[in-house]
Amino acid sequence: MKKRKTKHLKKENTFAGLKNWSISIILSVCILCGLQGYSASTLKFAQISDSHFYTGSNNTTFKLIAESDKLLDDAIEQVNAIPNISFVMFTGDLIDKAFQKELEAFLPHAQKLNYPWYFAFGNHDTMIGGYLTPATYIKEVQKYNPNFKFEKSYYSFVPQKGYKAIVLDSIIRDRLTSNGQIDKEQLGWLDNEIKNSPKDVILIFMHVPVTEPFNSPNHRLLNADDVESVLNKYKNPIAVFQGHYHAAMIKQKGNVVYISSPSLVSYPNAFRIISVTNLRNKVIFDIQLKETRLTNLQKLSKLMVFSSSVYTGSENDRNAVITLKK
Repeated sequence: MKKRKTKHLKKENTFAGLKNWSISIILSVCILCGLQGYSASTLKFAQISDSHFYTGSNNTTFKLIAESDKLLDDAIEQVNAIPNISFVMFTGDLIDKAFQKELEAFLPHAQKLNYPWYFAFGNHDTMIGGYLTPATYIKEVQKYNPNFKFEKSYYSFVPQKGYKAIVLDSIIRDRLTSNGQIDKEQLGWLDNEIKNSPKDVILIFMHVPVTEPFNSPNHRLLNADDVESVLNKYKNPIAVFQGHYHAAMIKQKGNVVYISSPSLVSYPNAFRIISVTNLRNKVIFDIQLKETRLTNLQKLSKLMVFSSSVYTGSENDRNAVITLKK
């Protein structure tokens, strides 16, 4: 009887062991399949804003435009030294004076970039009644930048699976003003672009900011509320990259983070490197400020501004890690 019981117990233990082992294998396979079905991705890009490139020899009240070529080249050299950059985005005011000769002088510098580059129009890039219209500007850019295939002043592209980049034209061209506006046609287009990308991280680039780094009624986006209403309709993680105010700011509103970048030609003479990590249930934005290595120019630039802290913002406006839930 004892031998029979022992054999029976051994069979039960063996069966139980096999059962537990099978369950463990099944769970492991399920976990592995789940991990293989979804993998995190990282997108890295640079934002350069308000380079105000100028061929003249005189600076303005608070802009080192006479040194714009040196500051631009320094930013480009720094970007080129950073590995795995997907693209570079200029968020407006590439040039200081809206003349073709200025754009033609700027473009060979931008051509030194080792990475694809794109741009959003700034208020200094075109002028009322001038020869350098948006259409002419785009044609000039395409001569030096074969990667730029777009014909309109606002456009979108997919830099990497899981991400959509949207470039807006916030410039008013029927009157002389530093204010900005997104017209109804473009608002409808923006709405459709986000609607058609429900699972993507949305990256928006524009010159005049939706959210101001500081109060300036003569520079703000006149229909910022309309733009926010479109963005707030969607659950996508959204980041908006802005320029125009020459100031650093990072501000989160729900699932939207607004990032303003300083100018290359005014203090703190900086640009941004952004890394976006897209995970299963969240997106992490690592936003870093990179200052010029031309410290003598930076010191001079600091002397030319009324209050340097207005443009540098707080440490959290310069560098931050922001997590947006999906």
